[in-house]
Amino acid sequence: MNLTKILFWDVDFSALDPEKHASFIITRVLMKGTFQDWNEIKNIYGIERIKDIVVKTRYLDTLTLNFCSVYFTIPKEKFRCYITKQLTPDPWTY
Repeated sequence: MNLTKILFWDVDFSALDPEKHASFIITRVLMKGTFQDWNEIKNIYGIERIKDIVVKTRYLDTLTLNFCSVYFTIPKEKFRCYITKQLTPDPWTY
């Protein structure tokens, strides 16, 4: 994998298995990665697999959720992270 190593500062990058840790890698790249990282995961996993994983993930920040919703043309309400966020709202949102 030709991904930015700094994205995985908290884990041993050499121990990451692209198949076993696909959800972790895809989510991390979407939220923190560069455009080159995005292109790399598209080449490794393909758009359909990324879409399946992202829809089921428990947490995405608001910006990433909006990007994925528009890119994959899926309403935000279909994402698990959106539903979870609605069940546990922030105490103070300004």
